[in-house]
Amino acid sequence: MRAERLEIPEVVAISPKQIVDARGSFCEVFKADWFRSQVADEGFVQDNQSLSLVPGTVRGLHFQIAPFAQGKLVRCLTGAIFDVAVDIRIGSPTYGKWLGEILSAENGKQLWIPQGFAHGFATLEVNTIVHYKVTAPYSFTEDRGLAWDDPELGISWPIEKETAILSDKDRKQPRLASLAHDFTYEKANFG
Repeated sequence: MRAERLEIPEVVAISPKQIVDARGSFCEVFKADWFRSQVADEGFVQDNQSLSLVPGTVRGLHFQIAPFAQGKLVRCLTGAIFDVAVDIRIGSPTYGKWLGEILSAENGKQLWIPQGFAHGFATLEVNTIVHYKVTAPYSFTEDRGLAWDDPELGISWPIEKETAILSDKDRKQPRLASLAHDFTYEKANFG
């Protein structure tokens, strides 16, 4: 596996090493010791999976606050997504900035999104299955969100806003300017 720190260095793209032969392929997708030493010293407590039937389905932008703030390790098992992380840590040099990566069954890439980031994705293919590991269990009372189409964020979604498919909950999420200051930036050492 290879870890690549992105423009926001706390967010990490992970690419597995694929072994391919006439039968197909094999790869390791998670190793706890490797993850702790190369990406983040975190443990996972729950795995989640979603199926989106049509392209243009948007899930997010979501996050949880303390004491159930979550880091997420996201991968796409079938289909493809445009996966997005938004920095919502007050005092961060990248506060309000976003980054996006294509995750697909074909490229096998994963995205690590730590606490202090809102996360969401748009599906690019039919029958897209997304699997993600989280560092804290789901908590209804700590569940929060951010408007996926907030003009202040300026996310370049690869789908049409007018035809995006969202839950009622995600249609009503607040803009960045209205968010409570639940996360504070702490300088990370990637030494």
